[in-house]
Amino acid sequence: MYKKLLTAGALSFSLLSPVAMAMDATFAKNGVTVNGAGDDAVWQEAQWHPLEHLMVGSMPSKEDFSGRFKLAWDEGKLYLLVEIVDDILIDTHADPKDKYWDDDCLEVFIDEDASGGNHQYSYNAFAYHIALDGNAADFGDENDGNGVVLLNDHVESEWHRDESSPYTITWEVAIDIYDDSFSTAKPGVPLSLEEGKIMGFMLAYCDNDGSPEREHFVGSHEITPVNGDKNLGFIDASVFGKITLVK
Repeated sequence: MYKKLLTAGALSFSLLSPVAMAMDATFAKNGVTVNGAGDDAVWQEAQWHPLEHLMVGSMPSKEDFSGRFKLAWDEGKLYLLVEIVDDILIDTHADPKDKYWDDDCLEVFIDEDASGGNHQYSYNAFAYHIALDGNAADFGDENDGNGVVLLNDHVESEWHRDESSPYTITWEVAIDIYDDSFSTAKPGVPLSLEEGKIMGFMLAYCDNDGSPEREHFVGSHEITPVNGDKNLGFIDASVFGKITLVK
């Protein structure tokens, strides 16, 4: 257990969070082709992890939503293979910067140096909301007016849905890793990844079954609530877990 002071504007509060389970990302010696098939050799080696921790709303039934994922990497990218069962797919906001969290989407949280801390309006860490149409949105920094930015050049993704029940979605994602020197004005180049690197990481899924707002938000790591609120990942990277790049 650890205790951290979280500051967002004029708001300060103490955050008490459990130590999240560490995860390994498996080295993809032959790379990964992001095609939504999940047929690359590394996926036969990598371990499944569940999406099972509720952060917003009520816990859905397994028929409504269930998910699991694997992690891999090579020198250029972090890769995810995600299997989702979602009985209703929703993407009602045509503008990818408008209330994207209320549509069905993957949310991938990455803190390159596992330093934790506030990242709501900075690139200290990233919260990539990957929509069904492939757009990847996050809050920008003060130079972006603290508004929503699309970081589509960071993320490549593709998904396919089975044609038979339970209509499982296979979603593959490749992410370029940037450190906290990134800016949209001067993005620089993605980092080269190495064995042994530790990064902050969390994965979640926003599930909407037709309501004005998402009904469920389920993630990979348990979060201790602050004033009853577990939806803290988009603000504070200290609630992320950690992954280690292994060979």
